Amino acid sequence: MMSKRKKLGREVAIVGAGMSQFGLFPEKNSKDLFLEAFLEMRDSVDKGVDLKEVEALYLGNFTNDFFTHQAHWGPIISDIIGLAPRPATRTEGACASSALAFREGVFAIASGMYDMVLVGGVEQMSACSTEQVAEGLALGTMPYEALAGFTFPGIFGAVATAYFAAFGASREQLMGVTIKSHNNAPLNPKGQIPLTVRDLMNKKAASFKRKEMSVPSWSDERDFLRDPQVNPMVAWPMHLFDCCPISDGGSCLLLTAADMATQFTDKPLYVAGIGQGSGRGFHASPEITSFEATKYAAQEAYGMSGMSASDIQFAEVHDCFSIAEIIHTEDLGFFAPGQGGHAVNDNLTALDGIMPINTSGGLKCKGHPVGATGTAQMVELWKQLRYEAGERQIPQPDLQIGLAHNLGGTGGTCTVTILERR
Repeated sequence: MMSKRKKLGREVAIVGAGMSQFGLFPEKNSKDLFLEAFLEMRDSVDKGVDLKEVEALYLGNFTNDFFTHQAHWGPIISDIIGLAPRPATRTEGACASSALAFREGVFAIASGMYDMVLVGGVEQMSACSTEQVAEGLALGTMPYEALAGFTFPGIFGAVATAYFAAFGASREQLMGVTIKSHNNAPLNPKGQIPLTVRDLMNKKAASFKRKEMSVPSWSDERDFLRDPQVNPMVAWPMHLFDCCPISDGGSCLLLTAADMATQFTDKPLYVAGIGQGSGRGFHASPEITSFEATKYAAQEAYGMSGMSASDIQFAEVHDCFSIAEIIHTEDLGFFAPGQGGHAVNDNLTALDGIMPINTSGGLKCKGHPVGATGTAQMVELWKQLRYEAGERQIPQPDLQIGLAHNLGGTGGTCTVTILERR
């Protein structure tokens, strides 16, 4: 495949970032969630900003149409944050919807059309039952997959089964991802599940004791995760703690032309590379232990930045299921095929490892309000690269390069974004 070396016509920077608390908030609506993120973004601009200078909004949202029976969210959000009548555009790419909004915002500035735009995403999922959410999310599968009865846990269960067969892997590697993500989770005050697996184990033991039930003698976290009584199977080999939760939330970023970024902050981040790929669905994929859309998007982003996987210092990847994180780290070139699970169990992807992955807790623990996830991943890059991540700050003295990987559907849409602190 030809190497991609496209460049932006004008450099683009991020000067502000914010996200709402992620979790289940049935008392809030999408306007509340996005406004919370927007206000944090406003306050994050070090030198202040007159928001009347924002010229356009690009908003990612997957399927609030289904979840809330309300569509057309661009102008609704534009109105609530005071941007109307400036243009507002909604992007939809399943779980990659707000990463597509980011991409459109970057292109709008790079083209010279605008100097400052707001990009972000929002999703309100808790208004529906678990069964309804599963049905709504399944709208993002390919038609042949849906006709075969696949929902997302089923599809990623099939992916994991194929991966196990191809590389001799097992649930032990999936457990490593779960334990690592839960270790990072309590360090993120915006996350949905701020508990380690040991916390969950102790909580469950206390619950059994309170109910005067026999308390299992789990020897450690892995023993706990092997117990089907507390970690039931969802779709083999995916168990409950291999799956990300249902979530509500919003996130956003303020973009400007790079040559004006220092008007707003002395610590802007620069867009070094962006890439997007498409997948054909598993019925037509040459293999199901890899995502062709990720490989294409990564090649495009690496080509634009002039970087390779070895230049990336940490990454947020789309861990909708534990197997997904393992495969994405291989497709992005961080580890060889079949080695991603070993890397997790060898602590290479831990907060203090050589390639920290999902320092935010990932979709697994931070939460996954699907339309907000893409830009939320970049909020984490913003905090880490500016050394503002608090207790979960990566303990490296010179962080400069971070990568965000966002997957939509069953791999039908993928974006890779490389951000740089100079």
